[in-house]
Amino acid sequence: MATLAPPAADHPLAAVDAAVDRAAAALTDAQRADGHWVFELEADCTIPAEYVLLRHYLGEPVDAVLEAKIARYLRRIQSATHHGWGLFHAGGFDLSASVKAYYALKMIGDDVDAPHMARARAAILAAGGAAASNVFTRIQLALFDAGPWSAVPTMPPEIILLPRWFPIHLSKMSYWARTVVVPLLVLAARRPVARNAKNIRVDELYTGKAAHLETRAADPKWLWTKGFNALDRVLKAVDGLWPTKLRQRAIKTCENWVVERLNGEDGLGAIYPAMANSVMMFDLLGYPEDHPTRAIARQSVENLLVIGEEEAYCQPCVSPVWDTALAAHAMMEAGGEVNQAHAEAALDWLKPRQVLDVEGDWAEERPGVRPGGWAFQYNNDHYPDLDDTAVVVMAMDRAAVADRVPIDRGVEWTVGLQSKNGGWGAFDADNSYDYLNNLPFADHGALLDPPTADVSARCVSMLAQLGEGRDSPRMAAALDYLRREQEPDGSWFGRWGVNYIYGTWSVLCALNAAGLEPEEPMVARAVAWLRAIQNPDGGWGEDCDSYDLKRTGHVPAPSTASQTAWALLGLMAAGEVESEAVQRGIEWLAAHQEADGLWGQEYYTGGGFPRVFYLRYHGYPKYFPLWAMARYRNLKRSNTKRVTVGM
Repeated sequence: MATLAPPAADHPLAAVDAAVDRAAAALTDAQRADGHWVFELEADCTIPAEYVLLRHYLGEPVDAVLEAKIARYLRRIQSATHHGWGLFHAGGFDLSASVKAYYALKMIGDDVDAPHMARARAAILAAGGAAASNVFTRIQLALFDAGPWSAVPTMPPEIILLPRWFPIHLSKMSYWARTVVVPLLVLAARRPVARNAKNIRVDELYTGKAAHLETRAADPKWLWTKGFNALDRVLKAVDGLWPTKLRQRAIKTCENWVVERLNGEDGLGAIYPAMANSVMMFDLLGYPEDHPTRAIARQSVENLLVIGEEEAYCQPCVSPVWDTALAAHAMMEAGGEVNQAHAEAALDWLKPRQVLDVEGDWAEERPGVRPGGWAFQYNNDHYPDLDDTAVVVMAMDRAAVADRVPIDRGVEWTVGLQSKNGGWGAFDADNSYDYLNNLPFADHGALLDPPTADVSARCVSMLAQLGEGRDSPRMAAALDYLRREQEPDGSWFGRWGVNYIYGTWSVLCALNAAGLEPEEPMVARAVAWLRAIQNPDGGWGEDCDSYDLKRTGHVPAPSTASQTAWALLGLMAAGEVESEAVQRGIEWLAAHQEADGLWGQEYYTGGGFPRVFYLRYHGYPKYFPLWAMARYRNLKRSNTKRVTVGM
């Protein structure tokens, strides 16, 4: 949106102009020399804890300085109220996270009788002890001989040899599940024991009583659960009876699968759990430390570290494409030649990262579709995603780039992965095999990648911005999907951001881009909901507990910069720029802009796996508030007061 010349200092928008200018300048300062942005991506304690355990599993020399920094980080984020560790800032006690954090601190050298360790141990035992932790934690314990393999669901590597029509097949799982599971199949078959030079175990975290295991999967079915549990018992009974040659073939197939997708120093799937599992698999298979394949896999893990003066932690992955595309949108919204130039530099960086020549795992479901997407990370060619692709395409179109080929290829790939129900998942089409959520292995509830309202909305926004009418078959199907997904209170569930605010913002942008008027009942109900949940201070906030299995809806939380920005962007897309709710939200952002021109935020507003894994995008409070404030001033100066782009 073009902006007019700045008004006089006493103009009502002068303060907004000043805030936008300060934020844009600060965001510019954070841009890398090659044009891209990347901000820290922080999860909970589990990833840094697992990193510590990985080093001791491999028997690597102890880096006392690094371990001391990780220990300080883990101690700092330990809860002062429930004494364990949560999955997000100020979150409730999580047993599995607490077991891993406790084990890592003990491995580093913390005295088990130290007050913080004693309190953590008491909280863990009160919650059922280590035996009641989730599957991935029980596997971690088993690898250290600190827990029995009998407590781990059986996962024979022969799974990888099954035909695609078989009900349990890798292609029916999400990308992240595939990349984590395949090297894990080898580990589970061979059952190695960590070198663990200090011989540290956590026997004190077991109660000696039978554990009550719970699932965090949505809508498990009693019959399926019983059936899969029976299958697990059968597999345990025949364990060790698999033909030797078949077992060897299966393990070799797993090894080749991993090597093909190793992805250089960006690692398997470009996500920590898969990367760590691949390193342990290579170690088990006899790859020496200096073998190029193992060495590059090991370096990929190291590249995730964030090391500060006093603390250090390990990121679950990195988000450069996502950060760069969103920051480019914010800079274009801020307007002006300088900001536009920075946005165009970002798009120049993004252009060669389009995946054009690799048919990733998505092609299993959609053979014949040409590649054309962007991944989330620096490199992850087998796993581009629809969300990033739509955001990049919209940014390129908005910047009116001369070369339209990247845009056309991005659109072609996106429409090729539309699911049968009209929506889009993040990485695959029609990845909706809900019965797999009943597998004993799937207690985390994150085995699948079905269509979601937020990703689908982004794809609708992209198509609409590029001129597709809402009467086209694919657009009509997508809009019908979004209509069906609206919650009774008027909101939409946000799979990849917290939560209903994120989903509602995403869909309102899409509906506006598609030409639905504010009077449309679907739009009006969403607007009323956003107004109703505005905090008394004028901002918006939502707790990660809104992902509760019961789907009870929005859970109030203190206002955050990113969630306030999403609510504002959603309301403005629905024609609410002149409303009191928008005015109060802008005032909240203005009041909370920090001295550096940006916004701070400790609360987690990113979704990893609902109920299991959440993300603190350090970039979210930096570019989203700038985007919202710039849009406000642009709309206030426009004649139509209408958002004319997809986001």
